[in-house]
Amino acid sequence: MTQNFLNNKKLLFDRWAMSYDWLFPSVIYLAIHKRLLEYVDLPERANVLDLGCGTGRLLNRLVAQFPDLRGTGLDFSSQMLHVARLSNRHHPRLIYVEGKAESLLFGESQFDAVFNTISFLHYLEPQQVLSEVARVLAPGGRFYLVDITTKKETQPQQLPISPSGIKLYSPKQREFLASSTGLLCLNHHYLLGPVLLTIFAKPSTARRN
Repeated sequence: MTQNFLNNKKLLFDRWAMSYDWLFPSVIYLAIHKRLLEYVDLPERANVLDLGCGTGRLLNRLVAQFPDLRGTGLDFSSQMLHVARLSNRHHPRLIYVEGKAESLLFGESQFDAVFNTISFLHYLEPQQVLSEVARVLAPGGRFYLVDITTKKETQPQQLPISPSGIKLYSPKQREFLASSTGLLCLNHHYLLGPVLLTIFAKPSTARRN
């Protein structure tokens, strides 16, 4: 089931890739990114990871605001990554790699911040994704989770919108899922309608330089 789920999702995004930045949702994502950037706090020369980076628009906006930033975009759609690489004017500061959020190909404590924008709703194993985020975050690092939320508190709200559906999580459900991985919820901010930013932090076990 898991492999079929991933194959269906990958096929969907591969088909979207070449026209993705011209579709209506890209206008919404631009507005979401602008609001998100108001809340982003990064150390000097930050190294960041964008999970589900798509065509790389968020990383391009981050590097415009933080000129010393280095970033890695990860996506499981090879065609999305192809488009991102074609428009990448910041190589080697920005790089794009293919992989799964459930099994990140990076070392422990490698990133100062991790971003995930309108992707969490697609994950079949959200707990595993959060565990991987916590692993690759440096102590004191932050995880910026942006996704559509729900007011349904008892369980995630499942919608049959795309292959195998999507799941929406309430603020409390986000906090509960992340708590077992050691990530602490700092705050929630509504960015656009039901699109909610939740900022998590990995506790500092040592003073950062």
